[in-house]
Amino acid sequence: MKQIMLLTIVLTQLAGCATSTNSSVAGVSRKQFLLLPESQVTAMSSQQYAQTLQTATGKKVLNTNTQQLTRVRNISNRLIAQTGTFRPDALKWKWEVNVEKSDQVNAYCMPGGKIMVYTGLIEKLNATDDELAAVIGHEIAHALREHGRERMSTGLVQQIGLQGLAALVTGGNTATMQMASQATSLLFTLPNSRTQEQEADRMGLELAARAGYNPEAAISLWQKMSAQSGNAPPEFLSTHPSNQTRIADLRKLAPKMMPIYQSSKKA
Repeated sequence: MKQIMLLTIVLTQLAGCATSTNSSVAGVSRKQFLLLPESQVTAMSSQQYAQTLQTATGKKVLNTNTQQLTRVRNISNRLIAQTGTFRPDALKWKWEVNVEKSDQVNAYCMPGGKIMVYTGLIEKLNATDDELAAVIGHEIAHALREHGRERMSTGLVQQIGLQGLAALVTGGNTATMQMASQATSLLFTLPNSRTQEQEADRMGLELAARAGYNPEAAISLWQKMSAQSGNAPPEFLSTHPSNQTRIADLRKLAPKMMPIYQSSKKA
């Protein structure tokens, strides 16, 4: 009887799954398992981001190039202004945009709108504004779709099992605190899935187009990324789509976004 009750709790929670963003040209509408409260995930991310900024400041690698910082913030702000298309509440997020001096060819946007761009992305790729918009738009899309919260929810269930899930759902205080601690680590250790990456590609491309950036730049961006990555592992060994798969998908999708881009240029 106890097992049946636990299973009922789980199924009730699963039945409450919903998509985190509005439908759009990108066509992303998958239902998501979002067990953990959004406010909790955002608070965790804000705390971690603040620690990252503190560490980078101590190492004197935060926002060291005023020109790069201004450029990244201008691009990001144009993208952020278009996030309401996908979810109106995102316009009220406490967005932050910073640049860290690092050889990493990377960027990220944490839950709640905490953006970091590494200088390696700008310098090693010699990225244009349109290409930077493609990367930052992709990362913002991860945050809009709450992929971090989704990874944490799924990973937490895998860790704590059925009884732990029941304790979390029914509000056991001690269990909730322990699980929140576990969830924090999951946010930063679990990779995005291929599905999440594909969603971020699609939504990021639309976001960039709405902000007035050429969607075809995403193709040239990933061509540069492919050249940088060299002998990347086969797609079946990776949680990310292969560069070739990603570029092929973007080639198909870019023409659908061109009317949006052209309209944004006229506005």
